Amino acid sequence: MMLAAAGIAILVSMGMALLRTLLGPSVHDRILAVNSFGTKTVLLITLLGAMAGRGDYFDIALLYALINFIGTVALMRYSESAELRRDEEDSQP
Repeated sequence: MMLAAAGIAILVSMGMALLRTLLGPSVHDRILAVNSFGTKTVLLITLLGAMAGRGDYFDIALLYALINFIGTVALMRYSESAELRRDEEDSQP
């Protein structure tokens, strides 16, 4: 019962992160919301593994967490370099 309540809470927070992704005022807010959604997905996979009593779900969750982290860093670096290029183009006469 407690695990089901935790699952519902994770799903609600995933919905709020998805809403922030769609309505975020800036690109950085949207990227961080996607990262938050990915982290909550890792929590949900781990919770499902605990409910099913299967340990292999934890390995899948760990792999997904690593992919989520690398993807977030890559997106942040890309958005930062795109902003720098845009600022350079604006400053040139």
